[in-house]
Amino acid sequence: MSKDTTEIVIEGKKLRLTNLEKPMWPGDGITKAGLIKYYADMADILLPYLRDRLFVMSRYPDGIDGEMFYQKDCPDYAPDWLNTFPVYSPDAGKTVNYILCNDLPTLLWLANQACIELHIWLARVPRIDCPDIAVFDLDPFPPAGFKDTLEIALLIKEALEQFGLHGYPKTSGATGLHIFVPVKPEYTYKEVRNSVEFICRQIHSVFPQKTTLERLVSDRTGKVYLDYLQNTRGKTMTFHYSLRPIPGAPVSAPLTWDEVKKGRVDPADFRIDTIRDRLADVGDLYSDLLQPGQSLKSLVEMT
Repeated sequence: MSKDTTEIVIEGKKLRLTNLEKPMWPGDGITKAGLIKYYADMADILLPYLRDRLFVMSRYPDGIDGEMFYQKDCPDYAPDWLNTFPVYSPDAGKTVNYILCNDLPTLLWLANQACIELHIWLARVPRIDCPDIAVFDLDPFPPAGFKDTLEIALLIKEALEQFGLHGYPKTSGATGLHIFVPVKPEYTYKEVRNSVEFICRQIHSVFPQKTTLERLVSDRTGKVYLDYLQNTRGKTMTFHYSLRPIPGAPVSAPLTWDEVKKGRVDPADFRIDTIRDRLADVGDLYSDLLQPGQSLKSLVEMT
């Protein structure tokens, strides 16, 4: 067996790791071995969030400079110990067997498939029609920048608090910002989406010069796009601590609201080689997402 391939046994499950020297982030000298090591090192933090969520593979077989593709269905060649959950897809006209990333062997198998990002459903099985996370996806369009996004995030925080809700901000890993709101898994996607849309429209009505709800990219210039449509069945979000296929190997990193308020955050500071130090300094800022979710009753009643 070449040094580019190795076989390991983890938790009684055999894994064959291949093409370990293949560049994933060529400009940064990070290979597939580095990708796999990152997720192995982060597994203790990641797995509680990934557990029982439908995983969509975003694969970069030739690294971030090559072509990528999404894969929902578990491939036939996958090991038989992988856990999957069947979901009928009307669009595909068939049942799709989604992978559930519930343990370390599965996480490393996915990394070996060159899955750089963690694209996950907002609901857990078996209640896949009732999300337990509501998402505000804020995306700035130049000349608007990340600092503009932070300002809008603070307005959303204030709006959420009016309904007794708490949101948790994180960098997208690129130029945007996400706010995750843990909710009780008893609302439909439509109810959750309408609730997020209601707040987005309230923000936009007060600050139309800084925000936009336009779906056409060409109409978003210079504003922060308030995307509530991610709260839709079948859509996935890049979860916290996910690597991103961008030079520098940035990570989607949780933030404190104090950091958002001070506005001194640079998403490029959170990378594959710095996130563990970040965790040592501030801990896991998203741990409350593992607690029982919040009620949306008062907000649902407004929509």
